[in-house]
Amino acid sequence: SSRVLWTLAVTQFWSKLSTSDLTGGTFSLSNIGSIGGTYMKPVIMTPEVAIGALGKFQKLPRFDEAGQVVPTTVMVATWAGDHRIIDGATMANFSNKWKAYIENPMNMLLDMK
Repeated sequence: SSRVLWTLAVTQFWSKLSTSDLTGGTFSLSNIGSIGGTYMKPVIMTPEVAIGALGKFQKLPRFDEAGQVVPTTVMVATWAGDHRIIDGATMANFSNKWKAYIENPMNMLLDMK
């Protein structure tokens, strides 16, 4: 619930999270970008069913629609799912939807019901 999330956010703000506050979930998200990491192969910890890892933002050369090289901000996100519970297509769809929301956050707000 929103109350539980608020309590966890306040507890984290004051650096008072305990191990019990961090257990019992089904999905983890690791931000290795905050320490300069660019890529990670995340490992699922039981009993969770999926994990994601976010790398740091980097300015890299990419081609635009006209074939010109342009500087583009890129962030690598990697995902792993327990295939006994989540199939690869579901993870790919989740990744595509997540990417679309990151690239255009207004769409996430519009999709909320």
